[in-house]
Amino acid sequence: MCLILFAYRTHPDLELVLGANRDEFYGRPTAVSGWWDDHPNILAGRDLQAGGTWMGITKAGRWAAITNYRELPQKEGVPSRGDLVKDYLVGYDSPASYFEKIQPHADAYNGFNLLLGDSDALWYYGNKGPDPRPLEPGIYGLSNHLLDSPWPKVEQGKTDLRNILTQPAWQPEDVFSMLGNPALYPDDQLPKTGVPLEWERRLSAAFIRSPQYGTRLSTVLQIDSQGKIDWQERSFQPSEGHVSYSFTMKSQELS
Repeated sequence: MCLILFAYRTHPDLELVLGANRDEFYGRPTAVSGWWDDHPNILAGRDLQAGGTWMGITKAGRWAAITNYRELPQKEGVPSRGDLVKDYLVGYDSPASYFEKIQPHADAYNGFNLLLGDSDALWYYGNKGPDPRPLEPGIYGLSNHLLDSPWPKVEQGKTDLRNILTQPAWQPEDVFSMLGNPALYPDDQLPKTGVPLEWERRLSAAFIRSPQYGTRLSTVLQIDSQGKIDWQERSFQPSEGHVSYSFTMKSQELS
């Protein structure tokens, strides 16, 4: 994922509302979201090149999502960041325990930001930032820098999500519309991450378009206070599609 906007415990009836865009090269082989054959309790898309995933959830409501930290150059021959999501979903560690395990060797990966949630807590850790920490109720935004870094699309997305959730009859379609915003931002508002200015401009949009790289899919995840989970995903590149899953959280799960 390259943009994640989420509201955590800001509504009496909702534990989580999350909208996310996955930006990637169109040619990278990918499977759309579904229940995994080798781990039937995991609902996620899959990176068919490296085997991990960018976001997923289990039948017990354990979920994870990751973004890359934009920096150049990237290290070669290092583990896939998608494995960090997969390994959490496959296992049974709490977010705090999982971060305790991975932090000592987190520098072995290229830069990442990782969100881990379960029925008790939501934690964040980026290997280019401070130690792992639990998140308080609130509205957050994450792109390719640290949590809540004030990039224009992060700030705009947080405002848009807050406005959506104040509407009594809001729908997931409103979140998809927010994620589909193609607006670019003025040069003086752009971060300087080491990529050419032309790319900083393109990457400033919530929904990225270019001939070979861009937003390949959008996901909207809702978890309500009764444990009902609603997952919807729209694919755009290299082909269009829509999948949705609704289920009630189970107290136990099998790997």
